[in-house]
Amino acid sequence: MSEESEFKDFQDDNDHGYKVAAKKTLAEYQNLDAEDESLAKWKESLGLSANTLPLEFPGDQRKVMILKIQLLVNTEQNPVTFDLTNEKTIKELATVRHKIKESSAFKLKITFKVQHEIITGLRYVQYVKKAGIAVDKIDDHLGSYAPNTTTKPFYEVELPESEAPSGFFARGSYSAVSKFIDDDKTNHLTLNWGVEIVKK
Repeated sequence: MSEESEFKDFQDDNDHGYKVAAKKTLAEYQNLDAEDESLAKWKESLGLSANTLPLEFPGDQRKVMILKIQLLVNTEQNPVTFDLTNEKTIKELATVRHKIKESSAFKLKITFKVQHEIITGLRYVQYVKKAGIAVDKIDDHLGSYAPNTTTKPFYEVELPESEAPSGFFARGSYSAVSKFIDDDKTNHLTLNWGVEIVKK
């Protein structure tokens, strides 16, 4: 089974017949019952304020931009940072393997930006393989987000901590395919990357 079909099956398993309501644009939300003071305060608490950041660049159609991912291995170490604003870095990730010592605690910290409209149900889904065999899958819900503002120019989310496997057979190279998918099943980014589990 291909990685794409694995992702499709994985998404279908998590749908449970849920249908997403029609989306409103950012302008529609901002103008909704504009005279209602309590509603205006509620919309501001959601981030639907007038100080929304301009587009990343003119004509930019992206709704979610993953700016960087940091691999934090044992909290005392400096994180490995993947700059995802750089196409060269994204391509290189598929061949680079960052070393993680067996039994180490590690997690991912994701920094991203939202523009154009509210994004609902953003998820981080990932398949991990070793020697071509699927060994793990992840489906972490990141939440729903309004477009970024001058007071909150980006979002940061840390995924739950994991422990690197240990033992002779656990060591070696692992490849991962990761995607950022929302309730509309829009895939905002696909990453091919990996790590190498090494002896302590």
